[in-house]
Amino acid sequence: MESPIQGRDIVVVGQQPWDTEIGSNCKNIALEFARHNRVLYVNSPLDRNTVLKHRHEARIQRRLRILRGQEQALETVGENLWVLTPDTIAESINWLPPSPVYTVFNKLNNRRFARAIRRGITALDFQDFVLFNDNDIFRSFYLKELLQPAVSVYYSRDYMLAVDYWRKHGRHLEPQLIAKSDVCVANSSYLAAYCRRYNPNSHYVGQGCDVAPAPAAEATTPADLAGIPGPLIGYVGALVSLRLDLALLQQLAEQRPTWSLVLVGPEDEAFKASTLHQLPNVHFLGPKAPEELPAYIREFAVCLNPQLVNDMTIGNYPRKIDEYLALGKPVVATRTQAMDIFADYTYLAESAADYVRLIEQALAEDSKELRQGRAAFAATHTWENSVRQIYAAIRAASAGALAAPAAPTATLVSA
Repeated sequence: MESPIQGRDIVVVGQQPWDTEIGSNCKNIALEFARHNRVLYVNSPLDRNTVLKHRHEARIQRRLRILRGQEQALETVGENLWVLTPDTIAESINWLPPSPVYTVFNKLNNRRFARAIRRGITALDFQDFVLFNDNDIFRSFYLKELLQPAVSVYYSRDYMLAVDYWRKHGRHLEPQLIAKSDVCVANSSYLAAYCRRYNPNSHYVGQGCDVAPAPAAEATTPADLAGIPGPLIGYVGALVSLRLDLALLQQLAEQRPTWSLVLVGPEDEAFKASTLHQLPNVHFLGPKAPEELPAYIREFAVCLNPQLVNDMTIGNYPRKIDEYLALGKPVVATRTQAMDIFADYTYLAESAADYVRLIEQALAEDSKELRQGRAAFAATHTWENSVRQIYAAIRAASAGALAAPAAPTATLVSA
C-alpha cells in the first residue's frame, strides 16, 4: 500500500464550508490529510448577493462579525487542523456574460480570496504547501498563480457543468483549471476520464465511507419513525429534482401502497410542490445531521438511490451507496456507469418496473450472509485508502516538489 505523505502543509479550498449540514468528501479528505500533515481548511468567502438575501441568518451574521474584526477568522478544529473563514467579500458576478469584464472581476475576487488565505498561511507559518481544490472553479481559478503552492491538485467529485449556474462560465474555465493544475484526482472513473481530456496527470482515487456500524445495544429507533408501518423503503440525502426521479418515486408509492416510502433530507422546490406529499404512504422526515443518518438507515428494509440518468448523475460516485452497504442494507439503485463497481452488492434498475421487482426481490432474499458481505465490501472504501491514492497521484506528478523538509510546527492557536 502507498505510504502517506507526511509532515507537509496542505491548504484545502472548495465549495462546502466546514459547518456544512450534509456529508462532505472535502471535509473527510481534510481530516485524513490531518492525520499526517498540517491542514488549513478554507471556507468560501461571502459574496454580496448572499449578504443581501440572507443577512439575518446566523451563519451569515457570524461571517459578518469576522469581516468587521469582531471574531477571529482562524480557528483550531482538531489536531493539525485549522479552519479559516475569509475576512473578505466577493462580488456576485455570475450574471455577467463571458467577457473581459467578467475576467477582471473574477481576478479581483481571486485576489481578495488569496490575500485572506495568505494571512492564514502566514499565521500558521505554512511552507511549500500543497493546494487542494475541491471543485471550486471560479473563486479559486487563479490561486495557483497568486499563492504559488509547491503542488496544485484539482479534485473532481461532481460534474459541475450539468448545472446552469456552473455551466455558464465553467464550460470555459474548468478545462483551463484542470489543464494548469499539477495533478487532477477524481472519485469516479467517469470523472477521471473527463479530467484526462485536459490533463494527462489525472487519476481515479476512489471514495471513502465514514459510517461505522454501531453495536446493536447502542442502536435506537428515531422517534419520527415510530408508528410508520413497515416495510420501510428509504432514501437519505438531498431531495433534488435535478438528481432524483420524482415520477419513479410516485409510481413506487402508488403501485405498492403497503410499502412506506421514507425520504430523509432537505427538499428543493419541485419536491415541496410534488404530489408525493399527498400520498399516505410517503413520509418526508426533513433534514438530519450527518451523525443521525445511520439510525434511520438501520431501520430501512431496503435503501434506494432513485437517480435520474443525466450529465450530473451518470459519472458521480454515489457516496450514499457505501453508507447504506456499510450497515449491511439491501440497496436498489438506478444503473449508471459509476454504479458498475457496486454491481455484485446492489440491485441495479433501469425502469420503474425494475424498481418494484428488485425491491420485492431484495425483501425476499435478504440474509445475515448478504448483510455481512455488503458491509465487508463497503469497508474497503475507506478515506484512508482514497487519500493514499491521492498521495500516490501527487507523488507521480511532482515528486521533486515534495522532497522539501517538513514544515515547522505552528505556535498560533485560535479558537
